[in-house]
Amino acid sequence: MTDEELFKAMDEAITRFSGQASDIENAIGMLMVGRRYGWKVMYLVHSKRTIAKYEKILGLKIQEALPETADRTHKSLAWIAVQKVGNYWKAVKGEIPGIKSQELKK
Repeated sequence: MTDEELFKAMDEAITRFSGQASDIENAIGMLMVGRRYGWKVMYLVHSKRTIAKYEKILGLKIQEALPETADRTHKSLAWIAVQKVGNYWKAVKGEIPGIKSQELKK
């Protein structure tokens, strides 16, 4: 999606949202950070359950809305670790211990 389309989707999500403010804030935050890190990093940072919750709030699928990787993907410590072990989906599922990480480098 283009930035314009993302902002439109966020505005629409805000308009229809009812619930805890922190939920919509977190969903939008994931989307904005995901623009620069890609959806693959977001799957390493968040649980599948959290991703599903945010997708429902936003009314979109992050794999369709965000690039697979982006200009800052290589700054994710989880991404770096996955590159070393070589099995992305096993890491996402938690089958490889120690890979899930929210830490990002400069």
